[in-house]
Amino acid sequence: MKHVRLLVLTENLPQASLALAETESFHPDTRAPEEIRLDAMPGRDYREIFNQAQSRLAKITRLIPVDGEPRIDEVRVVEFAELGALNDWLGELWGEVSSYEEDFRRLDDSERLTKEQQASLANFAHLNIDLGLLRGKTRFLNFHVGLVPRENLRQLEDAARLADYLLHVYMHEGENAHVVVVGPTGDQEAQIASVLAAAGFQNLPIPQGLDREPEALYRDLAEQRLSIEEQRQSLQETLERWGQPFHERLLNARKTLMLAEPLVALDPSLHSAGHLAHLVGWVPARAVAALDQRLRESLNLPFDLLVRDPRPDERRLVPTVPVKSRWLTPFAMLVHQYGIPSYGEVDPTPLFAVTFLLMFGMMFGDLGHGGVIALAAWLARDKLPKFYLFGVFAGISSMGFGLLFGSLFGYEEILPALWMSPLHDPILMLKVALGWGIAFIVIACLLGIYNRLAIGDRVGAVFERHGLVNLLFYLAFLWGGYGLATSGGFGALPAALAVGSLLALAAFQWRHLSAPTGEKILVVVIETLDTVIVYLSNTLSFLRVAAFSLNHVALALAVFTLADMMGAFGHLVTILLGNVFILVLEGGIVMIQVMRLQYYEGFSRYFSGDGHQFLPLRLRRGSASS
Repeated sequence: MKHVRLLVLTENLPQASLALAETESFHPDTRAPEEIRLDAMPGRDYREIFNQAQSRLAKITRLIPVDGEPRIDEVRVVEFAELGALNDWLGELWGEVSSYEEDFRRLDDSERLTKEQQASLANFAHLNIDLGLLRGKTRFLNFHVGLVPRENLRQLEDAARLADYLLHVYMHEGENAHVVVVGPTGDQEAQIASVLAAAGFQNLPIPQGLDREPEALYRDLAEQRLSIEEQRQSLQETLERWGQPFHERLLNARKTLMLAEPLVALDPSLHSAGHLAHLVGWVPARAVAALDQRLRESLNLPFDLLVRDPRPDERRLVPTVPVKSRWLTPFAMLVHQYGIPSYGEVDPTPLFAVTFLLMFGMMFGDLGHGGVIALAAWLARDKLPKFYLFGVFAGISSMGFGLLFGSLFGYEEILPALWMSPLHDPILMLKVALGWGIAFIVIACLLGIYNRLAIGDRVGAVFERHGLVNLLFYLAFLWGGYGLATSGGFGALPAALAVGSLLALAAFQWRHLSAPTGEKILVVVIETLDTVIVYLSNTLSFLRVAAFSLNHVALALAVFTLADMMGAFGHLVTILLGNVFILVLEGGIVMIQVMRLQYYEGFSRYFSGDGHQFLPLRLRRGSASS
């Protein structure tokens, strides 16, 4: 990646922005320039007009739809005057269109009110009386309409009777009863209020306008909604006829804004002094020559392009070019869930893809289940265009290990195993998983060391967590452990290497700690002990690869055992449902476990993930023909 600085005359800025956008290789750097005199912002007025025009176009096209984006066949500069004229025309058109929006808003408000009245009316659907009579109390009678829990209904009925009130249940809904409580006005009002509160009574107010029988109101409200829909349809047809002549011009307006967009996107990076404009950014090294050539072809006035390597203090600011391989795209999406590779850091996507598929296949090896996963992913390619290949590859990996294990939908008698059956040779499977884990951890440590050396952190590459000394301890620990398992002795040389590496780590930590002596001793002991525990536990974590391969066979045996207890039809149903259960439940769990091994045992050793993605300036070309 290279840092470039472009100096152009201010009047050439629009053309320069189009040239940069056409190459799709310029990632703007928004830092303020070091030169104090470059304090003006030449693109600010242009951006404000652009944003206003774009907002107006968006509001207009909500009412006058313009499908698709126009295709840009000829790239040209949109001058400030042209952009201003377009903005003025859009403002005038919006002034006319907004009256239709007000009409639609009034219809929406009317429809919302009608819906609210219908919803309120549903609470009184079983009362075939004039609802206006129940809105409040009269001279002699007091009315309460509302809900009461069914469990309190009998209690409320008895209490109401003692207060000389009548209770009528007109509807039951769920755990509540809809009731009307009627009684005389006067001294009993305070008494009935406390009775209703004790019974958990919830008042249902009768809205204004609902003052007739519910059946008649239902008809009127339905007619109102039908009338509103007819008015909306008529207004929509009128708007379409009125807006038809503007379609072509609105499409051209969208094209103009697409051409103006690159200069607006550059605005935070633009600075100027007088007639000189300054912008900086990041360009892939392989694209610098093409960018320089495009600027020479496009700009009719002198310019200056300065190219240099990133400084060490700029490393965190340099963007990372993403993986462009179609096959690796779904795996890159999973890597980005952890973070973006920093500049100079090894992109873990290829290694992630290979190791993920190998572990998933080993843990979920079955020819039939893998085929179902691959087929399901392929059928979902239209809904998941960027991710379906992940499912296809995972299914193919599962199918491959299914052939090696001789497993087809859990049956191990149909296919001969090309390698071994995990259930018949579990010790070998455990050894394979352990060897795989050791290789994975060693590779992760080596990548971590390389990444630190790439940024010039030699001390960190040797002494920091998962550095060279850590790796030396791990290899010595494995060497001694192998000797202990095979010959009964750890060995003097591996013991010396292991102890020496731990002492080196302890000395490094002691030197870089600033604390009282007692606290330093405690921290160093804990950190050193943590190194031993972490490598041992991380290695043993990979035994889950073998455990889940055995678990897959065990689940299938459990399904077959249960199916054998059924009749012919029950046997078939149990086999089908059992395989679905294995696919969904175990497949999901295996996916989670593989991701855990990748993120925790792998990425935590060599991948910082604190970079940011390369997002170059682009010119939208559109798809529809103008």
